[in-house]
Amino acid sequence: MGISREQAAENREAIVSAADRLFRERGVDAVGLTALMKEAGFTQGGFYNHFKSKDALVCAVMARAMAANEARMAQSMGDASASAASDDPAVPPKVGVEAYLSTEHRDDVACGCPVAGFAGDVPRIGEQAQAYYAKGLAASLERMTAAGVARGLTQAQATRNAMARFSQMVGSLILSRAVVGADPALSEALLAAGRQAIEASDAERPNG
Repeated sequence: MGISREQAAENREAIVSAADRLFRERGVDAVGLTALMKEAGFTQGGFYNHFKSKDALVCAVMARAMAANEARMAQSMGDASASAASDDPAVPPKVGVEAYLSTEHRDDVACGCPVAGFAGDVPRIGEQAQAYYAKGLAASLERMTAAGVARGLTQAQATRNAMARFSQMVGSLILSRAVVGADPALSEALLAAGRQAIEASDAERPNG
């Protein structure tokens, strides 16, 4: 007796969710189908009922992760804008940077920002999955650029600011995660330095 479409969809989602976690924790190449399906609660043989290949699964994971990240970013930026409504609109809210460059986010590799979480894997995955990643990154930058324009920056200023700001955030997070096991103090210092550098850059409010 076969399973219903609803159950098949739930099973597929369970596989994608398990892959998302494992890929971020271990890296895409390090996760085999046996470990993946065991994590999802199924046997390896059932994998091909849902995906033609591991590459197809990677595409599904990347599309899902980037869409979820965009939704979370929209929510967090909306909340930050609302809380800062009575403040100087030219000063960007700190809440996003503080949450992003926090020890909690650093330690939450499996569920944190996919831009940072998948950065090391992207050059080695398929073109379609790379395209999903690039599209998600571009969407994040566009949202940050729009926020800069709303604060009074020109489009060019806001674009440069968004790219520099997000690069600083992602880079600080990746380096902090890389050394947390060997040198926790350095890991914390990298997070703090990233927050301070962005705060100083915001205070300067570049004109061009």
